[in-house]
Amino acid sequence: MGTAARVGAFALALLTVLGVAWGVGAAVGPVGPASAGDPPAHGQDAPAGSGPAAGGPDAGPPAGLQVSDGGYTLALDGPVLPAGPGTPLSFRVLGPDGAPVTAYEEEHGEDLHLVAVRRDLTGYQHVHPERDAEGTWTAPLDLAPGSWRVLADLTTGGAGRVLGADLAVPGEFAPEPLPAPAATAEVDGYTVVLTGDLAAGQESELTLGISRDGVPVTDLQPYLGAYGHLVALRDGDLGYLHVHPAGDDGVAPAPGPHVEFATRPPSPGTYRLFLDFRHGDAVRTAAFTVEVPAGAAPAGATAPHGHGTTAEEAHG
Repeated sequence: MGTAARVGAFALALLTVLGVAWGVGAAVGPVGPASAGDPPAHGQDAPAGSGPAAGGPDAGPPAGLQVSDGGYTLALDGPVLPAGPGTPLSFRVLGPDGAPVTAYEEEHGEDLHLVAVRRDLTGYQHVHPERDAEGTWTAPLDLAPGSWRVLADLTTGGAGRVLGADLAVPGEFAPEPLPAPAATAEVDGYTVVLTGDLAAGQESELTLGISRDGVPVTDLQPYLGAYGHLVALRDGDLGYLHVHPAGDDGVAPAPGPHVEFATRPPSPGTYRLFLDFRHGDAVRTAAFTVEVPAGAAPAGATAPHGHGTTAEEAHG
């Protein structure tokens, strides 16, 4: 076969291969992940966990599981701190431009709320750090050996976010079992009773009644713009739930003995609730273990196929 003939045969074979490949590609469709806004192709299921039925009605994931969100990053000055009382923790919140954020919007009377808790849900502390002109925050923490989670609750640019970072405290570590679920907590002579039922994916209301030596407390002092502040953390990953105080209907709440909140747990499981309340010029924390059952599935939903601490006023 001559040179020209061989070249012609090769070109014909190449065109044939390309034609077959194009036909297969057109039949199969694009290869690789579809963009988040693309609907599933005809005959395909949506990814598991997507769509309005995932996690119950309007149940978003808890906050605080990411070190970065929306371009903002929680940057600890160091991932390891020594055990001991009053150990200073320093950190910065870096903005989308990589520079420390120095402008915050006040929420609940503070520019930033910091929660520190050990991975076994002990040692809970809710403090309000001080910020210098360069954007570095500092707060004293009482740290026992173990693995800790630091959560920064802040608002910038009109958007609230909770950023989380891990902190290691060297030393002999003996994890403590989570207390059994109970509706009553005792702290410094105060008794706090929790009423209300939580259900995954559903708006739930909680009421906490506070008494001292059997007498209802009716002169609670304001704390963070309300008569109590409630934080809920999910056991296992320490997901942070937004809990909103009741009384937004224009009627000023009474200063005790009851404090009401509303929240929406994103999933069934075990949660630890921490109520901060102020009385006698001191902030105290009552803690509860709560089991959250699965909520009722929304109408028309289908499953995927196959598939007791005391905080001083300076820390309040």
